[in-house]
Amino acid sequence: MKKKLLCALLALSMLFVLAACNGAPAENPGNNDAQTSGDTNTPGGAQTPDDTQAPADNGESQSEPEPAAPDDQAGLSGETEPEPAAPVEGAFKLGGTGPLTGGAAIYGNAAKNGAQIAADEINAAGGAVKFELRYEDDAHDAEKAVNAYNALKDWGMQISLGSVTSKPAEATSAESFADGIFSLTPSASSPATIAGKDNVFQMCFSDPNQGTASAQYIGMQNLAKSVAVIWKSDDVYSKGIRDTFLEEADAQGLDIVSDTTFSDGNATDFSVQLNDAKNNGAELVFLPMYYEPASLILAQASAMGYAPKWFGVDGMDGILTMQGFDASLAEGVMLLTPFNADATDDATAKFVAEYQRRFGETPNQFAADGYDCVYAYKQALEAANATPDMGAAALNDLMKAQFTSMTFRGLTGDEMTWDASGAVSKLPKGMVIQNGAYVGMD
Repeated sequence: MKKKLLCALLALSMLFVLAACNGAPAENPGNNDAQTSGDTNTPGGAQTPDDTQAPADNGESQSEPEPAAPDDQAGLSGETEPEPAAPVEGAFKLGGTGPLTGGAAIYGNAAKNGAQIAADEINAAGGAVKFELRYEDDAHDAEKAVNAYNALKDWGMQISLGSVTSKPAEATSAESFADGIFSLTPSASSPATIAGKDNVFQMCFSDPNQGTASAQYIGMQNLAKSVAVIWKSDDVYSKGIRDTFLEEADAQGLDIVSDTTFSDGNATDFSVQLNDAKNNGAELVFLPMYYEPASLILAQASAMGYAPKWFGVDGMDGILTMQGFDASLAEGVMLLTPFNADATDDATAKFVAEYQRRFGETPNQFAADGYDCVYAYKQALEAANATPDMGAAALNDLMKAQFTSMTFRGLTGDEMTWDASGAVSKLPKGMVIQNGAYVGMD
């Protein structure tokens, strides 16, 4: 009896064990792969931006890798990661940083797109100089720009396009100088970008030159006598232009009747600044700033019935394509810029047509600056008989010698030259917005 009872208990125990085993969830093969410490091809393994996922050997579908946290992405803002540059055999590695995401993305993407068109044209021509171009997102942030620069340096960057906007460029230009990597920024215009750095050059006008040239243009064209200035106090770009504008305005006999400012903390309501300009009888308002705050100023002035003449700088270029902005509010706005997309010369027409074909919009000055940078590098590298097997240090010395002695003709200037400070010399063009397009005033 005891034996029968014992056998019955054993049989019952086995039934419980079998039931428990059959009810357990099946193991995920992908989890096992991800936890295998020595497997470098597993979908769960850590990846750098250049990594590609190999198909699983067992033919099973792979789970998506977990996205890296923003701090793990060099130079990125946590948004979509830019695609790595396609390898080009026998090419110079050319890198740059710019705001490819965020509020200033219109500038970064324009410069990047213009540079890419130039690199593609040069590579297709099959000459001695070819480029492998790579841009990293800096989100218009100095710290992220340095991270982006370091990612490019790890990639093997030999020559640089610096950074697109001024504050990030001030940070990355210091790195370029310390590392001995030659840099030519398309559009970072602050004097501090190039100051004290003999291997950092600008394709764009510097801020002091823009301020001086704007005051001269307003005075010489008799556009107004009483002028108001609205500027951004925490922006080196805006402040630099405003300071030299005021100096030259006095020499031109312009009467500055209002000089008001704003900063990031109060960049949405401009009623105080506009009322000050209006109440003091300003015939013209000078806006040394980027297009985003300028768009708000134009809208709020229209709402209050204030219609002075408006004069901007190259940072205003792009306002017509700003999402959500009523372009009719910019009608009549004047600005100085080195590039006119409506120009009829063959080089400009060809570039504009290709840009529109690829990106579905008309290129702005930043796109033309990026394009010119790559072609200027081509001219300098060819003249120096440089080869892509040279290191950054050797190329640095060659580029300094070439850029301080050559004359370059591009989309943004006919006879561009550079002095030893890295500043460019070229003539600006007066433009006015008419019927939703830029029209030359000269």
